[in-house]
Amino acid sequence: MASRGGEGAEISPALLLKAYACGIFPMAESADDPEIFWVDPTERGILPLDGVHLPRSLRKVIRRRRFEVRVDTAFAAVVDGCAEPAPGRDQTWINEPIRSLYLSLFRNGFAHSVETWMDDRLVGGLYGVSLQGAFFGESMFSRQTDASKVALVYLCERLTRGGYTLLDTQFLTDHLERFGAIEIDRESYQSRLAEALSVDATFYPSGAGTADSVLQLFSQTS
Repeated sequence: MASRGGEGAEISPALLLKAYACGIFPMAESADDPEIFWVDPTERGILPLDGVHLPRSLRKVIRRRRFEVRVDTAFAAVVDGCAEPAPGRDQTWINEPIRSLYLSLFRNGFAHSVETWMDDRLVGGLYGVSLQGAFFGESMFSRQTDASKVALVYLCERLTRGGYTLLDTQFLTDHLERFGAIEIDRESYQSRLAEALSVDATFYPSGAGTADSVLQLFSQTS
């Protein structure tokens, strides 16, 4: 389900947070389209944090420390990376109003990025919105094989250790399904969202964010 706002409709960061708390999120038709529309899917993708699957091949990549993983050091660059054309995706839904809104959320501590670096170059990552015990994954990108996958696994570890109960992926893709993502109906999603919004979680748990901590956690859960 989607409802469209006009070009002149003002969406503030505060309104955006209220929308997430109600289970809806914004998109645009393309980077050049100034309009934003609201989306409330009948079927919602989530990645249950107690059921994350770490593929064996990716476990090897993490163990070899091929990437350096950083958090919240290049948020704007991650958003811009997510807006780049990619194989199978010529158009992006991230227009300038959406970009500005998420940068505002980041400055106020409600949005975060997980970044993968190689030789001091940003090669992949993801960003999303954090509210209490819910994290709403927005988009990810990769300029190197496995770069976004590693970012996703590090995100899952951080959320698990930080006490989050909901990782919203918006839609279910084959890529996310490999990690244990599932699809649930709107009523079930709203119930999980309400529970998550009553949880006091932290995006910066102690002991998270190292290859050893990731492998230790997911050796138990996958």
